[in-house]
Amino acid sequence: MNPTKRLLVISLVLAAVNGCAMQRYRRAPISPSETASRLESRNLQGAGLRVFWEKNLGHPPSSWPLKSWDLGSLTLAAFYFSPEMDIARAQASAANAAVITAGARPNPTLSLKPGIPSPYLFDLSFAMPIQTAGKRGYQILEAKSLSEAARFSLASTAWKVRSSVRAALVNYLVAIRSADQLRSQESVLSDRVQLLQKRLDVGEISRPEVDLARIDLANTRLAVLSAATQISRDRSLLAAAIGIPVSALNGVEFSWPSFDSPPNPDSLSRQQIQREAVLNRLDVRGALATYAAAEASLQLEIARQYPDIQIGPGYTYEEGNSFFTLGLSTTLPIFNRNQGPIAQAEARRKEAAAKFLAAQARVIAESETASALYSGAWKELTEAERVLELYGSKVQLAENTFKAGESGPLPVNSELLGSALAASAKLAALSRAQAALGSLEDAIERPLEPGDILPLSPDSPALKNHAKEEKR
Repeated sequence: MNPTKRLLVISLVLAAVNGCAMQRYRRAPISPSETASRLESRNLQGAGLRVFWEKNLGHPPSSWPLKSWDLGSLTLAAFYFSPEMDIARAQASAANAAVITAGARPNPTLSLKPGIPSPYLFDLSFAMPIQTAGKRGYQILEAKSLSEAARFSLASTAWKVRSSVRAALVNYLVAIRSADQLRSQESVLSDRVQLLQKRLDVGEISRPEVDLARIDLANTRLAVLSAATQISRDRSLLAAAIGIPVSALNGVEFSWPSFDSPPNPDSLSRQQIQREAVLNRLDVRGALATYAAAEASLQLEIARQYPDIQIGPGYTYEEGNSFFTLGLSTTLPIFNRNQGPIAQAEARRKEAAAKFLAAQARVIAESETASALYSGAWKELTEAERVLELYGSKVQLAENTFKAGESGPLPVNSELLGSALAASAKLAALSRAQAALGSLEDAIERPLEPGDILPLSPDSPALKNHAKEEKR
């Protein structure tokens, strides 16, 4: 075999061997009807959710399905089902893949120039690209920093999901209690109308007084109907926050032992809250990773002032003679030295630095505002509880007086009505306090109540990819 054919065969063999490692395209079609069916079949009893629950908590549940779901378990379910989490996981995976791209070494080139039509002319050259000035290292550093920023973005998405579940659960529990209290008020007002009607029948009071009581009763009954609608709405919002159909909540019981007793703001140091906001907020840490990526990008553009080189041997066959050469090529930086990309990279680094400082300033302001609002809401709740206790004492006194025959049933009814209204005021104050506590937790992105999930970390198992039961 002559040298020309030998080199040609070697080149083809190398190409074939390299082709064996090629990845093949795999179709992944989406069927809207199938995806809709899987979404509709989601529930809180699946084996996939149980495995996910055990993996994150480190121990199996005492029973499955769970007898009652608290905020922590509902949050884990939301991490499992939430479409927003799937999007963030995919984005983090793409950022991780970019690290592989950045670390890939440039492939060598093989040039084959057979003589046409003469078989006695043949040229073969091989060139190995060499990156200079540490460009590959800067590319990897930039990609790793962006990957780190994507991981913090994933964790931030997880916190937003948790925050949505918490707010929806608070509203749902408040709506249920509000409906119960309205039904209690309806019962008291119904008794009041009957008592006043009896007094009207004997001529002790005028009709406007009875009519006013009837109007209050009608308005309360209307509020009961509205409360039922509110329960259905908040139930749907809770299901949406978790990522399941509302039918999946049928028969599910919820528990929140500390719901009625949010922590005293005096136990939450404002300085500590502010410090945790600055150091723990995931968006701040993500902004710092983005700045590191901008720094690496600037270093890369500066390194690109120095051209890469290509070096390699060459072979030429001509009229029965073989010639071997050693080639060296590079780009001559004559007309520009990458000034434009360097200036752009410097501007991006300044922008990243400004965004980092803006993020820190924002979270400090948010933490201070949230601390003040929670302190005020907690004081309102404390006062509402005190008023409700006073009404409890007044109801007891009125009942004792009635039992002693010193008064009629109407004063007791009036005190019961006042107590019911005070209970509604206390529930409204509790709702505001829980909402303010949620805002305070959002300001530092860390739970403040005992028994809640641990502070989220980009390395938390709950944030990593997992195979869902409905995808099997």
